[in-house]
Amino acid sequence: MPLRNNAKHWGAVQQAFHWLIVLLILAQGTIGLVMVNLPKKPSVFAIYNLHKSIGLTILALAVLRIAWRLFDGRPPHLPMPDWQRRVASLTHGALYVLLFAVPLSGWLFDSASALRPLHWWGLVRMPSLTGGPAPHLRHFAAGLHETLFWCLIVLAVLHAAAALRHHFVDRDATLRRMLPGRRQGDPDS
Repeated sequence: MPLRNNAKHWGAVQQAFHWLIVLLILAQGTIGLVMVNLPKKPSVFAIYNLHKSIGLTILALAVLRIAWRLFDGRPPHLPMPDWQRRVASLTHGALYVLLFAVPLSGWLFDSASALRPLHWWGLVRMPSLTGGPAPHLRHFAAGLHETLFWCLIVLAVLHAAAALRHHFVDRDATLRRMLPGRRQGDPDS
């Protein structure tokens, strides 16, 4: 499979970014929903640190994905009604914004809380976005982070549903273009 996109398919690099981010968001959402119900005690800090590190990893991958997209472009759109193309473009744009906004709002929440320095995977100390404790921002950042997370989940579910509709109802190559491991016999190869 070629690394770069071609006229009919997303390349291996974009596919890897897409599916790795999907898996990390699924893990991140699960961890985040579980950890908020855990007792606030020192033994739970490792779970919070894992959540923060995965969030920063998603942010880093989103930056790399955008950079690769600027370098490699995108395959041409498949034939579809204009309204579908507009909705797809708006949804993709919103998903990209949320890939940045959700981790950044979590980082803002962590910075405003300033319980302890934020370390990415225990290796890189991340700067505080607030310059120290900011109790006036803490509640706002927490609510923003949660709201943006649910927006991301809703859009991701709609995105997946649209891809499945294209695959099973429209029977076009929309989903297959993003799936790894195309076979020689694939009519869209």
